[in-house]
Amino acid sequence: MNTVSAAGGPTGSTTGTFCGHCGEPDDGGLPTSERHQRCVELLTLEPPRYCAHCRRRMKVQVTPTGWSAECSRHGALIR
Repeated sequence: MNTVSAAGGPTGSTTGTFCGHCGEPDDGGLPTSERHQRCVELLTLEPPRYCAHCRRRMKVQVTPTGWSAECSRHGALIR
């Protein structure tokens, strides 16, 4: 199981290439653009919906104590 950062990408690994909230390409490590600023804000409150590595829609389960999201190719993210 992996843990994730507030941006929706796995911690301790290279940054993904897609936004965890909207699924659009991210800014490639540059400062957050206006387009993704709202996504960053939303990801602090809710789990990512798209895999940051492959842009696939993830299976998300929200529980009272946290959430889990699973990509069919990259496995589970837990927070």
